[in-house]
Amino acid sequence: MACSIDSYLRRLHAPVLALFQILSVWSADGSSKAIHPNIVILLGDDIDRDTLGPWGGEAITPHLDQLAAEGVKFNRCYATVAMCAPFRQELYSGRTPWRTGAMPNHSQSSKDTKSLPHYLKPLGYRVALLGKGHIGPQEAYPFEKLGNIPMREDANPIALERAGKYMAEAKEAGEPFCLVVASHDGHAPFHTHGDMSAYDPAKLSLPKDAIDTPEYRHNLHGNFVEVTNLDKLLGGLRELIAEHELTEDTLVIFCSEQGNQFPFSKWTCFDGGLASGFVAAWPGVIPAGIESEPILRLSDITPSLVEAAGGEINADDFDGESQWANFKGANEKVHDYTFGAFSNCNIIDNRERVFPIRSIRDERYTLIWSPKAEAEVTSNTTLTKALALLNGEDIKGEFDPAASWLVKLETSADPLHKQLVRRLHHRPEWALYDRESDPNELSNLVGNPEYAEVQERLQGALEAWLSRWGDEDPVATETGFVKPNNKAKAKGKEKAKKK
Repeated sequence: MACSIDSYLRRLHAPVLALFQILSVWSADGSSKAIHPNIVILLGDDIDRDTLGPWGGEAITPHLDQLAAEGVKFNRCYATVAMCAPFRQELYSGRTPWRTGAMPNHSQSSKDTKSLPHYLKPLGYRVALLGKGHIGPQEAYPFEKLGNIPMREDANPIALERAGKYMAEAKEAGEPFCLVVASHDGHAPFHTHGDMSAYDPAKLSLPKDAIDTPEYRHNLHGNFVEVTNLDKLLGGLRELIAEHELTEDTLVIFCSEQGNQFPFSKWTCFDGGLASGFVAAWPGVIPAGIESEPILRLSDITPSLVEAAGGEINADDFDGESQWANFKGANEKVHDYTFGAFSNCNIIDNRERVFPIRSIRDERYTLIWSPKAEAEVTSNTTLTKALALLNGEDIKGEFDPAASWLVKLETSADPLHKQLVRRLHHRPEWALYDRESDPNELSNLVGNPEYAEVQERLQGALEAWLSRWGDEDPVATETGFVKPNNKAKAKGKEKAKKK
């Protein structure tokens, strides 16, 4: 029977790989553990960390709560960019968007980018992606593709059927595996699947930086329903792992991705945007119920997994560092700071607009720089939808609760409402926040003499970081992201205005 060279090599090496699976090392508690653990990563889609159960959130997440109780919860995990494509490419590569070039949304990495498959396959792993991709090019992210996960009621059963088949095949071949299950749960439009009766929209608690409107609650309800649906998928995956008798040799990871699609989360450098909910468990290796407080950069994840899988770390390959010791409870500081960026280039109706934002965080303070503070952050889409609401049009089916904020401001006397609506479109050049006393980052401390030293320290570190990547002038950097055809259109518009 004819077979491909790849298939032949798999069969030839199966006994050797099986031997690797049998070989073991002794863990701290005296039990034996596989040298090459299986790795299962469940990735959400635009889910706010602080809505999740392990961080005291209101979302119903019993399986995630259990995973955190059995493993480690990272309380300061941060991405560089709060958008899907940059987030995922940083997660899988261990490289920042400054290095890969994937800073705008819907962008791709440079072809010389290496990622999880490049590092784990030489160790004998099968490395697969099931569900949402939003990464590229293929040579940079050569995952084995297991298909998409549809945004339907049967999404979880389809995902579990494919994941189970993959686990069974890998186990039979004696191959350790790394499986990323990337769900669409959490991403707008909401109310596509899940148990709607799990929550009463009227009883949901709103964050302090939100304005209470029916449209906001409607969408928040749908978001929570999908978060709970994702939690059920986590439970199903763990059941599959147990059914295949792989629990003791499998590292299970949950990652919420960046913040949700509500104001001041995704598409920003606020804490609600860049913070990521990250939990990991591996029985007998990761102690149960621990919390890791040091900063964990998203670019630290891949080198950490390479070390966990028994690979050698080449520092030149990564912008992050392995924090595998902190996965196991070391709680050792690796970074003084984490950095953030936002680019609205090439996003929907923001094709020619440039409004870069850069940020720096330590364990307590946030400093955000908006070089084009005199311009508006976004386009007039929100205003257009607000006018539609004022005209009596029903836009509940669309995702833009921010438009309803503008409508409410017409009758509201609350000064916070006015502050929040202005914040939708305008940012100061520099903003300093003390997250210890102001977790929603609402009170700008720039100009307060008590915090002058803090600002100077953070600003100096941010400038040094940007200089390292040639990003001292973010406006120039992001002007380079604008697609050539869009640049031509923009020049044409300018000429028309002058006439």
